[in-house]
Amino acid sequence: MSNLPIILAFDTSAAHCAAVLLRGNDVISRQFEEIGRGQVERLFPLLEEVMGTVKWSDLTAIAIGIGPGNFTGTRIAVSAARGLAMSLNIPAIGVSNFEAGAMVATPDNDKITICIALPREQFGTQVFSAGSPPIALSAPKISTKKTVGPIPFDVENIARFAALRLAQNQPIPRPAPLYLRPADAAPAKIKPPVILDDR
Repeated sequence: MSNLPIILAFDTSAAHCAAVLLRGNDVISRQFEEIGRGQVERLFPLLEEVMGTVKWSDLTAIAIGIGPGNFTGTRIAVSAARGLAMSLNIPAIGVSNFEAGAMVATPDNDKITICIALPREQFGTQVFSAGSPPIALSAPKISTKKTVGPIPFDVENIARFAALRLAQNQPIPRPAPLYLRPADAAPAKIKPPVILDDR
């Protein structure tokens, strides 16, 4: 068995289920399915297909896309990654779409500006260094102006960014969804029922 790290990366932050299995620098397998609904039902069968003959116990880490993106889709993937990582006793590494984009963007001098299309004709932007891995030089923010062309999505970039972070041998925080704005769902107007004490 090779000692190269094996990373399973997946993402459901948009209208898709996407996953890739990376051993060292080589992609072993990948899946991408456009899917509007049913991500929660489709995710684990898709992961089983990507794993193929690789055992879950052979994984070194789980990499997960944390958004920004679809509110519910992002939560599905992050929850699945945290559960898998806990059961396998391996790290779960959250990678934002900005970080994944910075892996392949062409630097402008020593900086990379990543632009992600958001709903309502808005854009999310973040600036990175041109190193390996790219280091965030600013916080993500919302803009109404497209500063550069949006970066195409590829779950492989999530896996490769996670591999670089894993190689740094530094503490890795638990992944959490990255939201740039509140969810579209409005809070309930009806007050919750009062719980009575039986005593």
